[in-house]
Amino acid sequence: MSLVGLLLAIPSAAALVLALVPDWRLAARLNVGASAASFLMVLAVVRDPPAAGPLVLIDGLNSIVLVLNGFVVFTTSLFSARYVVHEAATGRLPPLRLRLYHALYQVLAFAMTLALVTNNLGVMWVAIEIATLTTVVVVGLYRTHEAIEAAWKYFMLGSVGIALALFGTILVYVAAQPVVGEGQDGMIWSVLVGKVAAFDPGLINLAFVFLLLGYGTKVGLTPLNAWLPDAHAEGPTPVSAVLSGLLLNVALYAVLRVKMLVAAHPDALAPGPLLMAAGLASLLLAGVMLYRRRDIKRLFAYSSIEHMGLMVFAFGIGGPIANFAGLLHMAMHALTKSAIYFAVGAAAQAKGSQRLSDITGLTQSHPALGWALVAAVAAIMGMPPAGVFMSEFLLVTSTFARMPALGVALAVSLLLGFGALAGKLAGIAFGTPSPDAGPVKVAYGPIFAHLALVFVAGVWLPPAIADALRQAAAALG
Repeated sequence: MSLVGLLLAIPSAAALVLALVPDWRLAARLNVGASAASFLMVLAVVRDPPAAGPLVLIDGLNSIVLVLNGFVVFTTSLFSARYVVHEAATGRLPPLRLRLYHALYQVLAFAMTLALVTNNLGVMWVAIEIATLTTVVVVGLYRTHEAIEAAWKYFMLGSVGIALALFGTILVYVAAQPVVGEGQDGMIWSVLVGKVAAFDPGLINLAFVFLLLGYGTKVGLTPLNAWLPDAHAEGPTPVSAVLSGLLLNVALYAVLRVKMLVAAHPDALAPGPLLMAAGLASLLLAGVMLYRRRDIKRLFAYSSIEHMGLMVFAFGIGGPIANFAGLLHMAMHALTKSAIYFAVGAAAQAKGSQRLSDITGLTQSHPALGWALVAAVAAIMGMPPAGVFMSEFLLVTSTFARMPALGVALAVSLLLGFGALAGKLAGIAFGTPSPDAGPVKVAYGPIFAHLALVFVAGVWLPPAIADALRQAAAALG
């Protein structure tokens, strides 16, 4: 079996085993072991990538997202192992649902990995659909009225998005058929990108619009992002970390593949303006909505919408600097936002509530947790020397150099989000300490590991990583 086959086999086999393991403590350890094995296999695949084939493609772009995906899935499994102890002790997740949770965690990891490594646009659609359906079940795992409502909302809006993406994928095949013939070549991205210049530009334009709307729903772009705050707020916190840090990136990766395809057609519409408009609209909306949040997980869900909009805006501008900034921001946001959810999940367990009014004075009541959350939120706000500051600085300066008016709009949008998070953080970290609901053990390792990487990246990027980002940025055009 090839390395890519093993990479996909590990979470598949783990999901089957975890569905049968009755002891949730053993399941948590097996989940960590499977995630660690998957991450090691990712490193092996990226170090020795196979040649592109009908089903598999490993290049500079997906290698970056693959490594990030494998690392965060592993660290989140470590956090999850400690998190589920409290959920089991309080009875919020009984043993049968914990068994389902661990099995679906690996199904989600499998689906995201498949979407990243495949060379086939149809298989990519199937993988993202698997991830969507899996997320629906996990979001409703607590079986509360709010959780079930959030799951249904995600199912309905996600189904609309995935249907639009399916129609766009079919249109790509229809456009390719007169040039590449019938069969799977009409779905293979590496074949399509080399021959797309001969495709009907009208069909390619229509396909891009449907694919942007479809996969953009998964990214959390305005106006189809209403599912995202509810899903993040009501699902288990480790799943919130995976959703915000990884699944949104996988959907954005699908958008970038389509963007590269359309950009290679000389007569097709320019994808940049559409991406910039969608990104800036999401950025502005999220910046305003952050001010009225009362739930801490919902607050950072809107922050995810803000940052995904920022990335889409960066890739819409294009060019080596903006693309580099967008790719760097993908990595920094994934690491930072997952660290935030780790800290937020522990804080919510300690206080017995997700309401911001019930989570105050953390630096006094739980100093290590409180200061870790302060560092993580400062990083996501773009404070130096975090890596988020570096990616935002590159993007803002690049935008001002090329389109000053858009640079002003971008800066104002970022300041909106900065002001909202700064105001909320003051109460969370430095307000009068709220009473605890009971003792809780915090998995600090994943939090500090992510924050260390984020702050080191703001000062120094290893040459190998910088070169990989530059090559991927150049490929994006």
